[in-house]
Amino acid sequence: MRVGVNVRLLLKDRLEGIGNFSLQLLRRIVVDNPETEFIFFFDRPYSQEFIFADNVKPVVLPLPARTPFLWKLYFSWLLPLYCKLYKLDVFFSPENYLPKVKIPTICTTHDLNFLHDKSFVAKPSHQRYFEKYFPIFTQRATKVLTPSYFSREDIENLLHIDKEKIEVIYLAASEDFKPLNSEEKEKVKQTYAQGQDFFYYVGAMHKRKNLTGIFQAFEAFKQESKSAVKLLMVGRKKAFDAQTQSVFNALTCKEDIIFTGPMPSKELATVASASLALLYPSFFEGFGIPIVEAFAAETAVITGNKTSMPEVAGEAALTVDPYNIHEISQALHKIYSDSDLRQGLILKAKERNKIFNWDVSSKKLWKIIQDTAK
Repeated sequence: MRVGVNVRLLLKDRLEGIGNFSLQLLRRIVVDNPETEFIFFFDRPYSQEFIFADNVKPVVLPLPARTPFLWKLYFSWLLPLYCKLYKLDVFFSPENYLPKVKIPTICTTHDLNFLHDKSFVAKPSHQRYFEKYFPIFTQRATKVLTPSYFSREDIENLLHIDKEKIEVIYLAASEDFKPLNSEEKEKVKQTYAQGQDFFYYVGAMHKRKNLTGIFQAFEAFKQESKSAVKLLMVGRKKAFDAQTQSVFNALTCKEDIIFTGPMPSKELATVASASLALLYPSFFEGFGIPIVEAFAAETAVITGNKTSMPEVAGEAALTVDPYNIHEISQALHKIYSDSDLRQGLILKAKERNKIFNWDVSSKKLWKIIQDTAK
């Protein structure tokens, strides 16, 4: 069998959510199935670390697909030609984008946030593309993957896709995420938080992640606790929108908020384990991978009570209304002041995390690929 795969988001030192999803699943199914040939389609020069075994043939298409116009050329015209050239039996995309081909296809719809709130998408041109083409891709696919039952129901209701066509594959933390000992935690605090206890946020710096709520809640916590606790913001910082910048400028605790920039997985794992808790009160998530990463690192979690987050967190986290600043700040105070509560959440998280496993998910993906190719 010959399997074509869209791997345009396997980018060295720039793996984000979908890139990491691609890495974790593809690495396993490639190694576990040496008799199958995998054609990896890149849209730019690739790193050899993503060629997981001898049964992978890398193919670089001469068009970096990073704007709506180039997406259209890439997925509507160029990639279909290459799929035909390599005589594929099935095509898998770890994201929603799909070429128009005559073979069975599998796409992955991580969430439909752009249909719930247009402000969640930074660029209007991207919003227009998503609204027009994502329903087409999802209808076109033989099978649709998604990371939560919340997203499965959302896809069924908003895109009118038969539920039997949609398969849920849970995400998981990488093996980098594990608990540190006390001495190691102190070193992390010295390195990143001026030797102080800290909460951390990880992810994109845009509206959907509730940055204003995070800043305002941390400000209220600082005023109530009078503590030296820091807040680490991990991720690629771009220019804030006007509202976010205004809220940040008004804070009296700005010096206690530390922007670290993006971190490699191993580095982030140490920050997670050394923290008081992950602060992740997002407005909308299709899954929320930082939650299970925090579980694996054995730290506490504060997350939103909307969309998929309660499904992922279960009873192993403090869930809060992301629109309620007081509720978020009180959750911070509870974690900071109640060590028994914090340890209780960590114990629940260790048990909860057993259902999130890349090996299990990769085996499920492989069965879907096999069944779809028949």
